[in-house]
Amino acid sequence: MDSEILLGEDLIFAEEIATEFRPEREGWKLLIVDDEEEIHTITRMAMQDFIFEERSLTFISAYSGAEAKAVLEDHPDTAIMLLDVVMESDHAGLEVARYVRETLGNTFVRIILRTGRPGQAPERKVISEYDINDYKEKTELTVQKLTTTIISALRSYRDLHIIDRNRRGLMKIINASAHLFEIQSLRQFANGVLTQLLSILNLDESSLYLHDAGFSVSSLDNDFLILAATGRFEPFVDKRATNVMPAEINDRLAQVIGAKCSLFFPDAYVGYFPTGSGRTGILYLTGYVQKMADLDRDLLRLFSTNVSIAFKNLDLNSEIIETQKEVILTLGEVVESRSLEMANHVKRVAEVSHLLAMKAGLGEDRSEILRLASPMHDVGKVGVPDAILFKPSRPTPEEFDQIRPHAAIGYEILRKSRREIMEAAAVIAHQHHEHWDGTGYPAGLAGENIHIYARITGLADVFDALSHQRVYKEAWNIEDVLEYVRNERGKHFDPTLVDIFLNDFDEFLAINEKHPVQKAG
Repeated sequence: MDSEILLGEDLIFAEEIATEFRPEREGWKLLIVDDEEEIHTITRMAMQDFIFEERSLTFISAYSGAEAKAVLEDHPDTAIMLLDVVMESDHAGLEVARYVRETLGNTFVRIILRTGRPGQAPERKVISEYDINDYKEKTELTVQKLTTTIISALRSYRDLHIIDRNRRGLMKIINASAHLFEIQSLRQFANGVLTQLLSILNLDESSLYLHDAGFSVSSLDNDFLILAATGRFEPFVDKRATNVMPAEINDRLAQVIGAKCSLFFPDAYVGYFPTGSGRTGILYLTGYVQKMADLDRDLLRLFSTNVSIAFKNLDLNSEIIETQKEVILTLGEVVESRSLEMANHVKRVAEVSHLLAMKAGLGEDRSEILRLASPMHDVGKVGVPDAILFKPSRPTPEEFDQIRPHAAIGYEILRKSRREIMEAAAVIAHQHHEHWDGTGYPAGLAGENIHIYARITGLADVFDALSHQRVYKEAWNIEDVLEYVRNERGKHFDPTLVDIFLNDFDEFLAINEKHPVQKAG
């Protein structure tokens, strides 16, 4: 049939396909707790053809209160428990009910108390003192009444989970909003959006948030990075959609990009969220979405509008951060280019420093700060005369005395900022020529009195300087570089860092190959 316009112009139905979608979903878990085998058999026979929301029942049996407790520990996603009162004791069933609510803290499972001796557990007393959801005498549970009771219980169980998913989604979004300027906030927000939309649409729990890795939405070679995912898509986080997604999903992504609007398919909703900076966000959610009520569609339209605004703001923040990184890196390259050194020197130092920091256990946040700050290690060279920097031979002792102050000059340039990256850069600029044994400059610091950022950057800087050509020398061969680093263990360099560096040397050497020599200018 022709495509149907829905919710203005932002959401439309894709052309309907002939095959009907049938989600493959696990049955609702029904736990039968009774010491009479006949009760289990009759219940299974009566409900064997039961279907609710396209899902059948999965029957689990327990024949005592103790066994029921163990089963519920192993199956916390049990939807309904048909619970006998009198089993190994007169109040075994009531003890199970209390154990489930108070010890296991399971408020989701719907407990239907079934008793053949109502006098043993009077209904009024049980309802008021125990958190059960229904009370039935075994004699009154005909097939019809049992069916009605189970449908009612499943609706309650389903709605509780929708409310809980809704709550968890809101908490993730609130948390992302509170940390808007953290590097991972977009990922956290995307996860929250997935959870929230699954709740609004009542779909299954397989969904994707994809980001186009900076490519223009109009380009022919769009390649989407999976930023967040749930359900069966979870293993594909941080992978490219074209590499891991079925052809059908990639075709739908292409349709959405081409139409520049969100689309409904018979078994999926694909949301389109342009950010205004040439980047695009896409939400892909699976489920039988064409059954949605008008109210659900209105909720989706409202939510999608808000999400689009939020993604634009997050993307703008990401763009600011990337601009700051580029400015810092460019400034570091400008400083290096004055001395006719290689333009990629600061990039290599940054990458080696980051890798060494991660292997030394600094963690992702501090390692990333070091990656951003280390390109500024020689910013003080702006105060060194060009005649010395451009000299095609090693500096004389007198000339070296004019080079030494660059550490203090760099510190003075950077120290006034209260930004974390600039504070780190100031420390690195000041201390990266200090030696582990105290023979370095400008302050003669030794051992762990030298900041870990400076110790790491100092080793990365020397490694790069030795392994690449400079105006006053040729590049050393790798064997000589390794020998020098070994000999300076505990003298120039932190011995622990040297051990880490030498142990995984191939990984550090690979950074040289990734950023080859390019002469400035």
